[in-house]
Amino acid sequence: MSDITLNTAAAGVPEAAPRSAPLTQIGLVGWLRANLFSSWLSSAVSLLLLYLIIRWAAGFIEWGIVNAIWSVPNNQTQACRDLKGTGACWAVITEKHRFMLFGTYPYEEHWRPFLVCLLFIGLYVVSAMRRFWRWELALIWVAVLTLIGVLMWGGILGLSYVPQERWGGLPITLILATFGLAFAFPLAILVALGRRSSLPAIKVLCIMYVELIRGVPLISLLFMASVMFPLFLPEGMNIDKLLRAQIAIILFAAAYLAEVVRGGLQALPKGQYEAADALGLSYWQKTGFIILPQALRLVIPPLVNTFIGFFKDTSLVLIIGIFDLLTAGKTAIIEPAWQGFGVEVYITIGAIYFVFCFAMSKYSQGLEAELNRHRRR
Repeated sequence: MSDITLNTAAAGVPEAAPRSAPLTQIGLVGWLRANLFSSWLSSAVSLLLLYLIIRWAAGFIEWGIVNAIWSVPNNQTQACRDLKGTGACWAVITEKHRFMLFGTYPYEEHWRPFLVCLLFIGLYVVSAMRRFWRWELALIWVAVLTLIGVLMWGGILGLSYVPQERWGGLPITLILATFGLAFAFPLAILVALGRRSSLPAIKVLCIMYVELIRGVPLISLLFMASVMFPLFLPEGMNIDKLLRAQIAIILFAAAYLAEVVRGGLQALPKGQYEAADALGLSYWQKTGFIILPQALRLVIPPLVNTFIGFFKDTSLVLIIGIFDLLTAGKTAIIEPAWQGFGVEVYITIGAIYFVFCFAMSKYSQGLEAELNRHRRR
């Protein structure tokens, strides 16, 4: 305490109470002033955007809720057509939601693909919790994926057999995305390490793989897997179309993920490599315990961005006749009674994709903040 403060207290003069910040500088008002109304130009743009958003929201509420039709009797869509675009016809979702979600899977067995979707979501939730990041998690994956196969195929435990040609909708999208990324990620790590290998043969082979796969679109790989690959098989041998598409997606995703992982390896300071060598660790010990964990932590945003992109790219399997979620939605409105109501179907499908992609995005943000907490100053 300074001499001035001591003298003031000794003289009996009360100390001045600390003043709080002005209300215009803190809380919601302060945030609005700092971010939206900091200048006349910022204020004008903010007001214009606010007007457009309110106008769009009011129009959507009027179209999607106020004037909307939610159900019609016996596919009598005349009431929807009488709206002439002034209201949404959500009745198409009410009538076709099962086909959109499960494709041509037998109607009376829809509880099986529904349970499969819940198992996938549960598997994602458990895998996202760090307290389950132990070797037992691999056993959980094996058990759940085995149960998913039993439910989808059937043929045992009193379940009727359903061939893969009858599978469709959301389960196909989740199967392709889950298996694709689960197998592509380890392959990508090996390819990224191979590109930085000191062995010329391995390095050249990995470079050729990445450049060849990245040099062609995914559609061409799907066509090759569906049309050309069976030509190289022995006569009488055939591999299921879904499995061939799955392999193409794995190879394609691994090439892109390998470059993301390689970027993390290159961004790691050279001192980390030297410190690992000084400890006398072997190559795989150094890579597994020191290099890879740090490299992957650096590239969480581009990794998740790639995951989200490939989750949506699974819709391209429609070109080889596989009924994923988007294809099932398109097929649902082929019926003449429901033609002309595709907007409602695409909004619903887009909302499903958004939920999964947004969940991945938010989880990656939380994971990145948690793993990089030690970097905060």
